[in-house]
Amino acid sequence: MRETRLFNILIFLSVFVSSITFFRDPFEGYFHYIIFLLLFPVFLLKFGLPKKIIGSIFILFVVGVLEIFLGNNTWPLFLKIFLGFVLSVSFYGYVLDYFKFDTQKIFSFYIKGAIIVSYIGLFQFVFYYLRFTPGYNFSWLFNKWGLVSGGFGIRVNSIFSEPAQFAIVLGPACFVAIYNLIPRNKKYLLTKYQSVLIIFVTFLTTSSTGYIGLLFILLFLLFNYGKISYFFLGVPVIILASAVLYNNVPDFKSRVDTSIALWIEGDFGIENTNSSSFVLYNNFHIAQQNFLSNPFTGTGLGSHRVAYDKYSLTNDQVALDFNNNKADGNSLLIRLISETGILGVVFIFVFMRRFYVRRDPMNDDATFWIISNSILIIIILYLLRQGNYFLNAFPLFLWIYYYARKNHLEQIKRAEEEALRLDESNETESTDSIH
Repeated sequence: MRETRLFNILIFLSVFVSSITFFRDPFEGYFHYIIFLLLFPVFLLKFGLPKKIIGSIFILFVVGVLEIFLGNNTWPLFLKIFLGFVLSVSFYGYVLDYFKFDTQKIFSFYIKGAIIVSYIGLFQFVFYYLRFTPGYNFSWLFNKWGLVSGGFGIRVNSIFSEPAQFAIVLGPACFVAIYNLIPRNKKYLLTKYQSVLIIFVTFLTTSSTGYIGLLFILLFLLFNYGKISYFFLGVPVIILASAVLYNNVPDFKSRVDTSIALWIEGDFGIENTNSSSFVLYNNFHIAQQNFLSNPFTGTGLGSHRVAYDKYSLTNDQVALDFNNNKADGNSLLIRLISETGILGVVFIFVFMRRFYVRRDPMNDDATFWIISNSILIIIILYLLRQGNYFLNAFPLFLWIYYYARKNHLEQIKRAEEEALRLDESNETESTDSIH
């Protein structure tokens, strides 16, 4: 029992502690690597070699090696990402095995962790105004970045390296929170107070990524309930909320303005290029050029850094040394376009569509649609603004999404079998009464 509790704690610590970094060279030494090293051998002995996982990503290895010989990648860059990817996907595949593929149980553990980091974020905000430095600046916790200024004096990031990461990881919990606040809905995993807490703390991040996540949550709820009245109610709420954020949150307004200036107007003025919007714009330009040269398979895992040196706007068109997110592209979609080409992009969108679970209006007790839509939020936010393949246990969320669909289908099958059994039992009783 103690071993099980310890394993559970370690597994879900790995989801929330990716900002804790003990050293930066020759590679970044994250705290969750220690968890991998402790538990991976135990899982390997218990469940055996993950042959299917290794086999399924063999094509990534072949493409990576080929692109190295073509001069589009290097061995250090490729092996760093490929081995990390295999380790992370395998580890979290073992986690599903460990929990007997019970996605409801796994998701409930994630929700508990989301509540804890939300409280930390709330306390961080309060301690900032109380001027208690250790309570809001977590550099002492080996936090990769520590304090992030802006927003309401401080942009809440809890124990994450930046507010956007915090908002992204809270994305699934936010879906549950907003679902719980809909009148007449049965509460799922969160109390009303906890739901309000998670939404409020997401707002305190002043992260445009987090606000985009809230928008997608409203759209998904409208889609699942499929009521015209909800649509006409939801759209004005979305427009009004966007207007309030634009007019009252300077960081959000700045991101909107600089994004419009760069993407629509092509304005490379200093106020636009010296922004996070330019980082995304620049990396999209790099991925686009790299894709045109290698459209089908991209240039292999880890190669976006090489493509950056070839195609970055900072090389000539913009006289700035603004090389943030040089390795990860600032967006998983951008990185997939650059490193995996059509093959990777088609895979992720087919995966999202194939294993999606929509709400069954005839069965309000079914919850797998909530898990599926919640996880889809974090997948979309990663595609938009997080380019690391395995930061914050992203492969775990992919596994949950995959098995939530399978659990859903198994639930339907069991319900059909039970209904058939009852029908047969009723027919037998009717026959016996006639005789």
